[in-house]
Amino acid sequence: MNYFSSNFKLGILGGGQLGKMLLNDTRKFDIYTCVLDSSNEAPCKIASNEFHLGDLMNYDAVYNFGKQVDVLTIEIENVNVDALEALEKEGVKVYPASKTLRTIQNKATQKLFYVDNNLPTAPFSRFAYTSEINEAINHGGLTMPFVWKCSQFGYDGTGVKIVKTLQDLEGLPNVECIAETLVPFKNELAVIVVRTASGDIKTFPVVEMEFHPEANQVEYVICPARIPKEVAKKATEIALKTSKAFNHIGLLAVEMFQTQNDDILINEVAPRPHNSGHQTIEASYTSQFEQHLRAILDLPLGRTDNKVGGVMVNLVGAEGYTGNVVYKNIETIMEMDGVTPHIYGKKQTRPFRKMGHVTIVNENLNEARRIAEAVKKSIKVISE
Repeated sequence: MNYFSSNFKLGILGGGQLGKMLLNDTRKFDIYTCVLDSSNEAPCKIASNEFHLGDLMNYDAVYNFGKQVDVLTIEIENVNVDALEALEKEGVKVYPASKTLRTIQNKATQKLFYVDNNLPTAPFSRFAYTSEINEAINHGGLTMPFVWKCSQFGYDGTGVKIVKTLQDLEGLPNVECIAETLVPFKNELAVIVVRTASGDIKTFPVVEMEFHPEANQVEYVICPARIPKEVAKKATEIALKTSKAFNHIGLLAVEMFQTQNDDILINEVAPRPHNSGHQTIEASYTSQFEQHLRAILDLPLGRTDNKVGGVMVNLVGAEGYTGNVVYKNIETIMEMDGVTPHIYGKKQTRPFRKMGHVTIVNENLNEARRIAEAVKKSIKVISE
């Protein structure tokens, strides 16, 4: 099929920053692209060929949108899977597949998938309601500390809480959830696997992630990870095994813990472009976004290795500020060597909302990390 400057239509469910960065490459290749999102101010609106308003969880909205395109992909997991399943039966190519999304959308189902496929993950207990956890603790079936995770609709640090005392359970929503053993880890790692419909498969270098302690969001992504080669090899092998189990097409970002004993445990996966791969735009021969397009269109995959060391800094809304966004001191960081800011196009900021990211490239990874720290201290995402 001719995808370039043709009548072919690609559809993207979700119009956020991941979709916006994906559109940079659809425009580069002149691939006609349609986007569905529930917000008329979605970042994707200005860059897509067609922008459709609609609820991603609404069956009719997703089904009717999908009928207008040849290949359908996502930039967020919270979409109506029943509609995707119906579209697949009618011949629309959907990547990731509805079966994969159905498994991943629910954290309890996702964890059971790892167990069933002999993939290493932290021990966990599943609860129909958060209120059942107290009884499990009282009867000795569950010990603290543990990580509480709501099974569905958690995103960007929401729906996750470390529980050390009974008081920590107060105020949590009474929903289906899991209680996961708190893993004492050295590092949080991630590997992005890319796979075509023909079965060609590649991996990006292992990255190291540093998280904000309060927001539970990634603050820094460091590539390549500063870990021993044997640990990187183990992480890559587990990511490939995970990819094979899902039999996915497109990108699969596998987030993992490196334990104190250098074991690797899967935390969770995302079947789409991912925060842990943003630095690939500047640091890699082929970005994660271009690779995702190549994979879902069954085109030859590009090189995944780094041209240079890269560190990514997330730009999130500062605490205490809500309203029209202002990027304070952005000129200061643009004076620094190897610094490239990406602004997502969200007009309104609020505490911890992802508003952009900054990539720092340098032949010396430690120097890149030092500059990243300076970037983080300099730029502030505030409101008018």
